[in-house]
Amino acid sequence: MRLFLLPISTRRTLIYCERMHEKLASERSYLDKITNKANETWALWEKDSKSIANWKKTVTVYGNKAFKRIPFEEWGLKTVPALTAKRRKLELEGKEKVEVIFPRRFVHEERVPGILRQLATERQALHKKRMIGSIAAMPFSAPFMLIPVVPNIPFFYLVFRAYSHWKALTGSKHLQFILENKLLKPVPSSELDEAYAAGLMYPTRELSRAAPLPTQEQVDEISNIVGKQTNDGSEDVMVLQRWNGKLIAERFKLPEMEIEIERAVEQVETAIKGKEELLEEKRELERATASPDSVQTEEPADKKTPSEKFGETLREKKSDVSKT
Repeated sequence: MRLFLLPISTRRTLIYCERMHEKLASERSYLDKITNKANETWALWEKDSKSIANWKKTVTVYGNKAFKRIPFEEWGLKTVPALTAKRRKLELEGKEKVEVIFPRRFVHEERVPGILRQLATERQALHKKRMIGSIAAMPFSAPFMLIPVVPNIPFFYLVFRAYSHWKALTGSKHLQFILENKLLKPVPSSELDEAYAAGLMYPTRELSRAAPLPTQEQVDEISNIVGKQTNDGSEDVMVLQRWNGKLIAERFKLPEMEIEIERAVEQVETAIKGKEELLEEKRELERATASPDSVQTEEPADKKTPSEKFGETLREKKSDVSKT
């Protein structure tokens, strides 16, 4: 089993587990078959424009918006398979190795176990509570069965959320088991280091594709710039671009990884932007309520956000880095 530890910013990290080989139809459980059927039905609804009042496509549009609001940490844990008795035995006997791939220049190796332990344990109580809550709410969706033509959407949404929390909970417990039994093998990846550095050096996917791979000196330089921009860890700085998810997924031949990265980057960008806007509002309020004397002597505030400063620093350094 291969895990990928992908820092989205200097404080938030995505975990992604490479999917196991597809099971034969005869080996699939009822839950696997139901899940596959639900995915196929949803894909068909997204393309269906012939339903009455176009309700199928409308449901998928609003449903996809709701899915985007589900925390990326939950999606990441759902990729980790449940710990079955067979898998437990294979892992304890060393017959199934568990590797974690990570970019060493953007995540120090000594931090890897701690990050994984936090991802494994911090949301377990939440997933359990919300799984039970979703199940308890299912009977209250019964009146929606009376609506003609349209299926009971609230009920199926609650089923999905209960299943999603259960999957995340089992994934987190499997990850915790791996850590407690010291079965994890950290594997630093120079390919990830190059991909992260290229994503910060170039503004678009096309330019990154066309450019040569960053040298080790360039990777080190970009990593040092990121470290400086955090102000000794006091500020959260983005280290992964949304468009870079496709390039990383292609490099490791894992197309399913792309959407996980893009979703995580979008959520972290929104969170950082919201925090920066709140800080700016606080500064504006402090300036507005300050005494005239203090306003006159106050130096002009730097209104650039940490992310904007980071972009400027990279642009200033880029010419120097490219020459190395």
